Amino acid sequence: MRLKTFAAPTVADAMRQIRAELGEDAVILSTENRGGGVRITAALDPPVAPPAPIADVRQPQRWRPPPIDASDQLPGALSFHGIPPALAARLDPGPSSLAPEALLAARLAETFRFAPLAARLLNNPVMLVGPPGAGKTLAVAKLAARAVIARRPVRVATADTNRAGSIDQLAALCRVMNLRLSVADEPAALARFARQETEPAALTLIDTAGVNPFVGKEAARLAGQIVATQADPVLVIAAGGDAQESIDMAAAFAAIGCARLLVTRLDGARRLGGVLAAAEAGNFSLGEASATPNVAHGLETLNADGLARRILATVGPTRASDMAAAS
Repeated sequence: MRLKTFAAPTVADAMRQIRAELGEDAVILSTENRGGGVRITAALDPPVAPPAPIADVRQPQRWRPPPIDASDQLPGALSFHGIPPALAARLDPGPSSLAPEALLAARLAETFRFAPLAARLLNNPVMLVGPPGAGKTLAVAKLAARAVIARRPVRVATADTNRAGSIDQLAALCRVMNLRLSVADEPAALARFARQETEPAALTLIDTAGVNPFVGKEAARLAGQIVATQADPVLVIAAGGDAQESIDMAAAFAAIGCARLLVTRLDGARRLGGVLAAAEAGNFSLGEASATPNVAHGLETLNADGLARRILATVGPTRASDMAAAS
């Protein structure tokens, strides 16, 4: 393991030094304030050499999907991703002179709204909401890190006092960025936090407890927190979910006031039908997505072109005969 300590006037300056010298895979080990500046110790594991091949042992062949005929590429991809039939029909209008990727990108741009969080939400607090385990806390940390690196003032609060370790997890991530975490789960306390005077263009982020929107008491409590803080609620869902479940979930959170969607675990999901179904059902705008558990790697912006590439690139067999042909 390679260890090195970096000294800089601010956390953002130190993070830039770390990325330049150790790269994106560096791990922050400690942070301390020193004489008006900061000292951050980071580490980088050396690359692991691949194991030597074992003689006379057949290596298992990696499964690869069978090639898809060009004329069937787009409908085959939409079917593979489990996109509901009505939505798939809107995304695949039939024969076209356009290449599949260009055609799908155009239809996605016509069907969905794409609006990154960085483009708006400058005045009101940003409250990340969603079901338990969706990845809200990590998304809050990534949004905070992006603001710190951009030298934008940022405040962070959590209302998640139910899940074991959630406060400690977010507090530790905030300490690395020299941010103070506020804890307030009651609407009145959250309102006081939201009303505190801030620097111009400051970003206020609020993490929340996981909510089952189909339980009236939980939904009402979340709605009360949104009203008290006058926050813009952003629904956080993990990619790879069932389309119909995602539709029901999206409709329930839209009724609470959500208008934006932030997608997590994009790196571990092969099917995006649930994401698109949720965006359509809730009439949500698509902004950012998390495609790595590493906070320093931040969020990636979702747009029609990138989404079309993902949909067409991650395609596997949909029939048992395809599996047999691939073996």
